[in-house]
Amino acid sequence: MVSTRGRLDEDDPTERSGSWAFDGADSVVLFVHGLGADAESARNQAYTARLGLAAATETAGDSDGTGGGDGESARPVVGYSWASNDDWEPAKETAEANAVPLADWLTAWADEDGRPVHLFAHSLGARVTGETLRELDERGRTGVLASASLFGGAIPEGSAGTDGRYGSAIASLDAPLYNFHSRNDRVLGWVYRASDRTRAVGHGGLPDAATAPAGYIDVEVTDLVADHYSYVEPGEGCLPRAVGRLGFE
Repeated sequence: MVSTRGRLDEDDPTERSGSWAFDGADSVVLFVHGLGADAESARNQAYTARLGLAAATETAGDSDGTGGGDGESARPVVGYSWASNDDWEPAKETAEANAVPLADWLTAWADEDGRPVHLFAHSLGARVTGETLRELDERGRTGVLASASLFGGAIPEGSAGTDGRYGSAIASLDAPLYNFHSRNDRVLGWVYRASDRTRAVGHGGLPDAATAPAGYIDVEVTDLVADHYSYVEPGEGCLPRAVGRLGFE
């Protein structure tokens, strides 16, 4: 885990914990959670993503790839834990405040370790991601990610378009950005729309009036994802489709 909880004002706001022995893995996944997660929930969600990846790539240790094993042979997943256990508006501000620490961590990882990083962002984690891409673009460090994927992204539907807040940063990224969206996501379809008075990119993808920036790919997963919380669940989420796009074995 990497955490910025209670540390955003420190000189080095990211704190590492857990095992970092990745046994020769050739790449890692960084999982950024969404709204309402305390430290324990952030860790549990990252572990769920790990099990989901294991099931999707049939490496969980069971014969049929349904995720029945312990996930020890799965692609390593690093959880990015940030203080999202707050009300909606303060949580959005905290998401934006995490752009610099996450950009710092990604550039340091690229310089010191160098293994490719595939970023997975769920819900409000998409806001953390979008702001981080803007920060990386400003620094000229657009090559630190191997890919970025949004799952049920809780950001305005037009913000990822060419003329949107994140459009130029997405276009400058030296990697694809996949937006996995589901019409079954009622949290985005109802709660997000009521609170922010706009549609979310994680519900229906880019609107027809928007132009997709270079590298942006909408992937509809309505047939796989039943609700806002099951995108990366083993056996019931959309990670099998995601790993196909990302080229994971």
